[in-house]
Amino acid sequence: MSQIENSILAGLLNDPNFCKKTIPFLQEEYFLDRVDKEVFRAVKEFVNKYKGVPTKEALLIFLQNNKGLTEDEFSKCKALLGEMAKTPKQDTEWLCDTTEKFCKDKAIYNAILQSIQIIDGKDKVHTPHALPEILSKALAVSFDTNVGHDFLEDYEERYEFYHRTEKKIPFDLEMFNVITKGGISPKTLNIIMAGTGVGKSLFMCHHAAACLMQNKNVLYITLEMAEERIAERVDANIMDITMDELQDLSIDLYEKRFQSSTRGVSGKLIVKEYPTSYANVNHFRILLDELRLKKQFIPDIIFVDYINICSSARFKHGNNISSYGYIKAIAEELRGLAMERDVPIVSATQVNRSGFSSTDVDLTDTSESFGLPHTADLMLALITTDELEKAGQIMVKQLKNRYNDKTANKKFIVGLNHSKMKFYDIDSELSEDLMDSNIQKGESDGFGSGYGAKDFKSKFGSSRDKDTSNWNM
Repeated sequence: MSQIENSILAGLLNDPNFCKKTIPFLQEEYFLDRVDKEVFRAVKEFVNKYKGVPTKEALLIFLQNNKGLTEDEFSKCKALLGEMAKTPKQDTEWLCDTTEKFCKDKAIYNAILQSIQIIDGKDKVHTPHALPEILSKALAVSFDTNVGHDFLEDYEERYEFYHRTEKKIPFDLEMFNVITKGGISPKTLNIIMAGTGVGKSLFMCHHAAACLMQNKNVLYITLEMAEERIAERVDANIMDITMDELQDLSIDLYEKRFQSSTRGVSGKLIVKEYPTSYANVNHFRILLDELRLKKQFIPDIIFVDYINICSSARFKHGNNISSYGYIKAIAEELRGLAMERDVPIVSATQVNRSGFSSTDVDLTDTSESFGLPHTADLMLALITTDELEKAGQIMVKQLKNRYNDKTANKKFIVGLNHSKMKFYDIDSELSEDLMDSNIQKGESDGFGSGYGAKDFKSKFGSSRDKDTSNWNM
């Protein structure tokens, strides 16, 4: 047994503070010698069961009851306990720091050994695709000493938090920034809901393009369309040309237009395609780790197109689980990934049959699972009518909003150019005319709630022109 292992085991027996701080992080596999393993296992079982530090005598009784120990191994354990009891108490802070380094080194060593087993084909459970996750977990081993926020003592930290500027990714559309107080935050799940063909993927492609033009790293995961189709939509958006014009460009003109549009852009956009209903958050984790290792790419925002055709990492579809529970599980897993990787995730869902023909979509029109709105931080509905479609515009309705009060600006209108795959801010006077012509008299929850068009213009100024020529870079 090495000196550090002797010090750790002695500290567990002799220093209650050290034992309480380190026992949750120490693992049996960190100890190579069988006698060390058995003594540590006895300590951990005692602490977990009795919530206190064991005595030498208590550990001896535990070890005596261990039927897996031979007489010789028990004698060695007894001798080790005698040495531990005689070992002088070390400085707790130093011993905690030294033990943390020991745990990190052992975790990395064990991960490397496991990786070799996987590569040699001796591990029948894992495939080589699991290597990035195994190594990442080993590198992430640390002692988390945070035990929570003390309301009475930590008021200064709380005050700083209240006045800290939150890191957000803004939209390029004014009203979206108004309702989210400047954009979407990391560790959030943001959902766009609409009927088939209304513009869910179009919105995500537009926002992905806008984030790229803000020099953000963007990961777009698609389970519906091919990678090239997503890239095609982003191309049309950032080059401000129609899809038909994009198809007609020669290679030289395409290259010139593309380089002109993306000049000065330092962000990256990665589009990854998975088969429908195949991929879950574990696939996404592996992808993120591979992108970081192979391309040094860490996304600032992730788009998943779309949530209903992902699979769950926890449940098998149709295995005695309802669509409510299944979709809710996927939403929880995606939001967990957003929190784990400190990024916002944007996805979409469809409306149900009743919502498809509705001009006033609500949360109850969510397709398959009402558990999705329970999990999402922001949920917006895209609504179209014949009049809106003819005007080249679309209605946005807030369904859920953890960023702001959703009753203000509950509904508003933005422009939509399908051919260029682009949303745009519309002139406030046009918006006001459209409101007057489309909202029924006496409707209590219409565009009149929150800012009106004139209020919006006076507060935020004129919006960009429909042609958005300033998008040419």
